Amino acid sequence: MRLLVVSNLFPPDRGGGASVFGDLCVGLTELGWNVTVLTTYPYYPEWRLKTSAKPLEIQEEEIHGVRVLRHGAFIPSSPSRLIPRILFEASFMVSIMRSLLRGGRFDAVMVFCPVLGAVCFGALRKFLFSERVWLNIQDLPAEAAAASGISRNRTLTNVAKAAQNWLFNRADVWSSISTVMIESLLKIRTQNQPVYLCRNWLNDSMAREVNEVGAKLTRPPSNPIKLLYAGNIGKKQGLLEFCQRLSQESISFHLQINGNGGEATSVENWINQQQDPRFSFGEFLDEKGFVKALSEADIFVITERQGSGASFIPSKLIPCISTGTPIIGICDKAGPLGREVTENHLGKIIEWDEIKCISEILNCLCTNPDILFSYQSRCLQHSANYRRECAIPKLDALLRGMATADRAK
Repeated sequence: MRLLVVSNLFPPDRGGGASVFGDLCVGLTELGWNVTVLTTYPYYPEWRLKTSAKPLEIQEEEIHGVRVLRHGAFIPSSPSRLIPRILFEASFMVSIMRSLLRGGRFDAVMVFCPVLGAVCFGALRKFLFSERVWLNIQDLPAEAAAASGISRNRTLTNVAKAAQNWLFNRADVWSSISTVMIESLLKIRTQNQPVYLCRNWLNDSMAREVNEVGAKLTRPPSNPIKLLYAGNIGKKQGLLEFCQRLSQESISFHLQINGNGGEATSVENWINQQQDPRFSFGEFLDEKGFVKALSEADIFVITERQGSGASFIPSKLIPCISTGTPIIGICDKAGPLGREVTENHLGKIIEWDEIKCISEILNCLCTNPDILFSYQSRCLQHSANYRRECAIPKLDALLRGMATADRAK
């Protein structure tokens, strides 16, 4: 069974689901699939090309049995701006189109979408080769661009949504990573294609790091309480605004920020200028460092700009709860992250117009550690829903069903 995977992110990229995409390809190879990946040269989350390869060169390599074809693309220095972002997506699509001249037909094509250019390429392959296309929707790009402020023009946003929905409906099967996103997708489905909930998972190497460190349970909060933000820092996170608002509170805490991305420099510069000892900034952590930081933190902070709706859910949620680290989410309560945390009692959700409540919440956790212990326990319980040994066999079975149904026709 030949599977083609299309993704702008792939290891050694870090964050943004890259480790999960790579882990899936390795897992499917172990289950007998012949997997080929079309991707870019490594660039994420720094948005900086991390290789000296020539732009038009296609580099082929094998990673744990997976055939990986890396293509050049325009990597913008300002990924939070609309035109550079469009150029990135368009250049990725055009670059991987060269693969149409090589490689033959595949039994199944899986496209990972946070990038609409990849979805367009999948639709083109289906038109040319009548291949069955599975669309794995990690982000709703048009909605995410509007929510993050990358796209500010309402007319352009509406055109992007219409194009996105049309392209989505060219795929034979959809999957997404949260119930809220599934609900949103059902509203735009026009071809009655199956829509599966396929959560991301704790990838194999990260799981080993978590097992080595061990989970925390009934561990009282530090004094001052330790907060951690780690991962991508872009427009859609709104991290700088959160820090600015948090700095106005007189409470005692320490927020450690480790990350990179389009807005990381702005956050780092602000912290350096403020000279507030309650804030610290560091580099993007590797898996070992991330798990260690989670183990040492009392609370993991996840921020999403107001109005993000059902456009995405952060993958860093998974290692967080797997270490038993409760969450404070600054986001819409009705969005994917808000509902995930609230419905499963993983911590507290604070909407942007309620940020002043954070002082009361942190004081409550410090003076009533039993509440923190309860969140720790619920995080560990819920992490069972994000296990690799369940996720990859499920995707394997569904992919085989899609591919063999095509053969039966």
